[in-house]
Amino acid sequence: MLLRRCLWLLPCWLAVCGTLSSVSADEPKSEEKVSYYRQIRPILVEHCQGCHQPAKPDGKLIVTDYASLFKKGNSEGHGIVAGDPEESEIFFQISPQGATRPLMPKERPPLGEVQVALFKQWILEGAEDDTPPSAGVVVDQDHPPVYSSLPVVTALAYSPDGSLLAVGGFHEVLLHHADGSGIAARLIGLSERIQSLAFSPDGKRLAVTGGSPCRFGEVQIWDVGERKLRLSVSVTYDTVYGASWSADGKQVAFGCADNTVRAIEADTGKQVLYQGAHSDWVLDTIFSTDASHLISVSRDMSMKLTEVATQRFVDNITSITPGALKGGLMTVDRHPQKDELLIGGADGTPKIYKMYREQDRKIGDDFNLIRKFDALPGRIFSAEFNADGSRFVVGSSSERTGKVRVYQSADGKPIAECEGQRGPVYAVAFRRDGREVASSGFDGLIRLNDPETGKLIKEFQAAPLTTEIAAAISN
Repeated sequence: MLLRRCLWLLPCWLAVCGTLSSVSADEPKSEEKVSYYRQIRPILVEHCQGCHQPAKPDGKLIVTDYASLFKKGNSEGHGIVAGDPEESEIFFQISPQGATRPLMPKERPPLGEVQVALFKQWILEGAEDDTPPSAGVVVDQDHPPVYSSLPVVTALAYSPDGSLLAVGGFHEVLLHHADGSGIAARLIGLSERIQSLAFSPDGKRLAVTGGSPCRFGEVQIWDVGERKLRLSVSVTYDTVYGASWSADGKQVAFGCADNTVRAIEADTGKQVLYQGAHSDWVLDTIFSTDASHLISVSRDMSMKLTEVATQRFVDNITSITPGALKGGLMTVDRHPQKDELLIGGADGTPKIYKMYREQDRKIGDDFNLIRKFDALPGRIFSAEFNADGSRFVVGSSSERTGKVRVYQSADGKPIAECEGQRGPVYAVAFRRDGREVASSGFDGLIRLNDPETGKLIKEFQAAPLTTEIAAAISN
């Protein structure tokens, strides 16, 4: 028993599986059984699934479905033995050993006494599964999502070399060949919703933010070449947004629905920045050129500047004049060569701001504003500079329609209105060579347009439809 306990999960249980937030579980009443679905599963989600899921089965253990809990990992024993806590390796690993802290979660705070007691009582009661039938659908690499209709696309990103276009789907990121010729890979994870995508500066990794609404948020780091999940960090109890990389590729920042902006180490998942200056959801982030500062935009109508090393809130980059702002901000991008910021939001007007204030703030000023551009109808959901910052593309949604427009950065001149939009647009991306812009949104179709003329080059589906549905559409 001792040998197999020493071997159990040596690779890692929770190098990052402990979350950036804590979880509490109600102590069960004596007359009722412990619920796997309502009490045990949430603990596994918060503290374990980051390293023990189909895409990242450390220790050969998977905790994302009930049946896998009873299988062997890197030991002779089973994770759970119904009715016998002492023979259940998972219970042994999370339980204190005298004065010694529990073996797992590794390098994270141990589970609370109530949580450990819940596991013990659940096992003693037979470790029964009370998962409702409606929650029993399994989605993983062996059981990829099946689409009867195209997904709403809220995230797009070109790889730095321009060969791949990452597209957010349901429970997955679809890596398309950038020319629209087909799908190169499907990166299937835990998050139902994919809210943002960002390739690392060298293009070797892909940061993904998303989650399951009102349940958990998640940051994923994928190895693009090997198509493997390298890191999964659960954070907060709702989806997370706006991933961005530091220039050296060491940190990933993101925004949360709990009004915070955060950053983690891309290799370990360790939280290195936490800032709570916003008063509403933080929807996008971007680092300064030297990664000394982090910029965030929010539904609270502000763009804020945070010093990374100290986690200190520095300034509101946008105006603080009452009534000056016309709705929440939803997207931000930084000029590739200098600290100028492109933003868009509820008022439909793209704007470029200088990052750092050069004079004292006065009520009524908007000193950092460099230029306003012609407004698009509706709200701007996405905006991105091209590789040299001379142009940018913006996508908007207004009722049942959408617009994609390319602008000249220096003089504000609109260059092209992109053809083919038949619904709200939630995501746009500029290919690094500047030859194409990609867009998508409510209708689940990816459109590639010429940024010089706006002409539609190609249109294709974000995700594969079931055979029957695809045949019906083609006919």
